[in-house]
Amino acid sequence: MVTTKLPELASKSCKVNLMTDEESVSLENKKKKMMIRKRPSKIVIPESFVSLEFGEVEKEKDLGEKEVEVEENEYCLACKKGKRHVMEDGYGVITNIHGDSKQAFFGVFDGHGGRAAVDFVSEKLGQNIVTSLSALLEKEEEEQDSLELAIKEGYLTTDREFLTKGVSSGACVATVMFKNGELHVANAGDCRVVMSKNGVAYALTSDHRPSRDDERIRIENSGGYVNCRNGVWRVQDSLAVSRAIGDENMKKWVISEPETCKLKLTSECEFLIMASDGLWDKVSNQEAVDIVMKKKNSVRSCKELVELSSKRGGRDDITVMVVDLQKFM
Repeated sequence: MVTTKLPELASKSCKVNLMTDEESVSLENKKKKMMIRKRPSKIVIPESFVSLEFGEVEKEKDLGEKEVEVEENEYCLACKKGKRHVMEDGYGVITNIHGDSKQAFFGVFDGHGGRAAVDFVSEKLGQNIVTSLSALLEKEEEEQDSLELAIKEGYLTTDREFLTKGVSSGACVATVMFKNGELHVANAGDCRVVMSKNGVAYALTSDHRPSRDDERIRIENSGGYVNCRNGVWRVQDSLAVSRAIGDENMKKWVISEPETCKLKLTSECEFLIMASDGLWDKVSNQEAVDIVMKKKNSVRSCKELVELSSKRGGRDDITVMVVDLQKFM
């Protein structure tokens, strides 16, 4: 695949390295060959309600069925339960924030250790970000960088609140916020956000896995360790992700602080694909963009991506959301 350079894609705060799919695979293969480091010891349609403080918040019902489909004006979504006993994926949507149709929040979440964390994140994260932004704007005269700070504070606040529940589960998170014609992307874990620009796929997030050199170094500097077992890198011989909300017993090493990226939307920016790793483990970024382009951003594209991952042997829960960027310019 040939990927052209994306001019002025993101601000300096963006920490994402844009790579082709082939470059990503090559890097992962090299890491797997490293010496292992050892250390001692029913279709469900969301029910909407209007909140005067936030906007139009779409709340999930219990994902009791194996498959979920949603199609709205700004986005579409499909979810499918994997081989686990409980569906552990989730999502969150807030549109028309403070009465502004160009302000919105979208999130895709991948839980582990049960649904406690993903249910909490689905309900609280978007609202905590909006609340944090309102508080910051009351204190500051200028809006510059306020949203970046609000997103980080929203993640950390949601994590602190969930940890008080005393539940051991956790959730990987990828979110986007639209405001003033800008796209603000954040993630903690291995849910991923990919943008199509003129039909070319660009990853706007970088998966937080223990195999990443910077994540491994951070964990080791905090007194933890990572190792590779059966081809999978794990933190403390346990989690295969290095950032998440929750995971109380791993909090010293598995942090909730997100990496963020922002960019100005242009007419060349077509859509976002936000998905849990159930998709990305089996489908490449460019392949996903090609399918959505072919299906015209409809819920059919989400369903086709879900089915493609399943046909290729995916056993994990799969959630795919496509957001129409043209609606927020």
